[in-house]
This record gives sequence, C-alpha cells and structure tokens, in this order.
Amino acid sequence: MTGLITILGGSGFVGRYIARRMAKAGWRVRVATRRPNEAMFVRTYGVVGQVEPMLCNIRDDASVRAAVEGADAVVNCVGILNETGKNRFASVQVEGAQRVARMAAEAGALHFVQISAIGADAASESAYARTKAAGEEAVRKGFPGAVILRPSIIFGPEDQFFNRFARMARFSPFLPIAGGKTRFQPVYVDDVAKAASLAAQGGAEPGIYELGGPDVRSFRELMEILLGQIRRKRVIVTLPWFAARFAAWAFDLLQTVSVGLFTNNQLTRDQLKQLRRDNVVSEDAKGFAELGIAPVPMELILPGYLWPYRPIGQYEDIRDSAGNLRRQE
Repeated sequence: MTGLITILGGSGFVGRYIARRMAKAGWRVRVATRRPNEAMFVRTYGVVGQVEPMLCNIRDDASVRAAVEGADAVVNCVGILNETGKNRFASVQVEGAQRVARMAAEAGALHFVQISAIGADAASESAYARTKAAGEEAVRKGFPGAVILRPSIIFGPEDQFFNRFARMARFSPFLPIAGGKTRFQPVYVDDVAKAASLAAQGGAEPGIYELGGPDVRSFRELMEILLGQIRRKRVIVTLPWFAARFAAWAFDLLQTVSVGLFTNNQLTRDQLKQLRRDNVVSEDAKGFAELGIAPVPMELILPGYLWPYRPIGQYEDIRDSAGNLRRQE
C-alpha cells in the first residue's frame, strides 16, 4: 500500500470515483461520510480492508479530527446545492472547509485537495458562489499548499443533471428550463477524479485549476443533445426570468412550510442567480492541460448511461438498425 487518504464525502457522486482511483493506485482509503451504513459499496473498490467508510460530520471538530488522523492526503468533496436543516452554505462550505484544511495540516497530511466549483466568487449575488469562494480562501489559509479544483457542471452515470431532465422527458411533453442561453462546459466525473487523485499523490502544483470538458454548450443546446440521446421529441421551454423567479420562490416556500417533508431539488432562488452567469473555464485559468489530462467528450459517455430513458431502452439501437436496413432494400 502506498499510503492513507481520507476523502470527506467519499461516497458521493465525485468522491466515489476518487476513492476508486486511489484504491487502484494501491492506497488505503478512508471514506468519511455522515451515513457510513449507506456507503458500504465503497469496500468493493479494493481488497478486503483497503477501503473503509467511517462516520464523519464536517460540522463537528471531533469527527473531522478522527477522520484525518494519520492521513497522508486529504480530499474534501463536501458541498451542498441547497440549504436544508443544519446544512447551511456557510457552515458546510466555509466553516467546514476551513475545519478540514486546518485539521489536515495539524495531523501532518502532505497533500490537500478541495473540490470547489467554477463560478466561485466573493462578489457574487449567489450565496452558493460566495461561500465557495470563502471556502477556498479558508482552505488556502489552513493548508497553504492545497490544490483547489473548480469543475463546471459534472456529468456521469450518477449525475443529477442529465438524469434529472431525462426522467422528466419520459413523462412530460415539455422540458422547462431557466437561463437557456447560459453556457456550460460539462466535465466527466472520472476526469475530475483523475485530477483529484493526481493532486492527492503530489502530482500537481498548489493553486486553483478550473476543469471543463472539450465542449461548451448553452443550457438549451445541452437539452437538445439530451433529447437526441434518449430519442425523444419534446418542446424545450425557456422560462422568462420573471416566471423562473416565481417558480423558484414557490419551490423554496414549499420547502419551508413542509418542515422537511419536501426538499427543493427543482430550482432555488439561489440557483437562479447562478444561471445568470456562464459556467465555463476562464481564459487565463490553469486547467486540465497543466495537469496533463485530456478530458473526455460528452458523446463518448452519455450513451452509456442514458439509454434506459429511450422509448424501448437498449433495444432502440436495434430498431434503428433494422429501419436502416429496410430503407436500403
């Protein structure tokens, strides 16, 4: 075994890919999560005892200190898109990030990686973006040699972007979106994991890296690509900003009055503020090129996990082939 790495949020969308890569590299992997009983699947990433989940709450000093104890490298993947209960943007993305970085340094970790996001900006109208920026600053103070990764929207088999709209397209003749002209640079989840694992092993210079895939597309164009992949014709409705604001306000209100029975995973007012700005790599930013990584294009990955949303699933390609043969006859 090469060493020990602690991955906070290691059973989440991005964290599980980092855990798998580090296990394949021979590291012992400690997956720190609030619900270790739901993270037992990570044990299959390595040999017996190589990958182990453990209880950790990023808001608690004692559990974070126990999680990073003895670790040679620490990766923090914890973040939230919506405030619920005690999980507030400031407590998780600023105070939590600062706590992990400081305690990792105190524990003698050699490398620290923070998963942030493109759009992190201390002057942003969005609380999410402001706290991401404040979290980055806190990490740099607590662990000056940290590597900070800012991915654009991340896609992959477990994503909550393409999968979410694909589920909607199965039952609705309309796909309502806000910010149809907003540009994104979707990045494959395993490419982000590759960058994180490289940095965790000391293969990247300290600093901020913005990670985007090879394709820049508007929100509307991404929905058109999605519909092409799942072989469905739907009307893409770009909501006017005033209508989107009302919808976001209604969803937020429903979450508040439901006292935890409903979580707004549709559209929040804070997310709407983020949609007013493009989510692409800055021209002068360091990125995949400096890490020696060639990002994978969407068209190579999307068919592998979106086929269940096609009208007849995996048999859609067979039907298309048969149709082509009939036309040739």
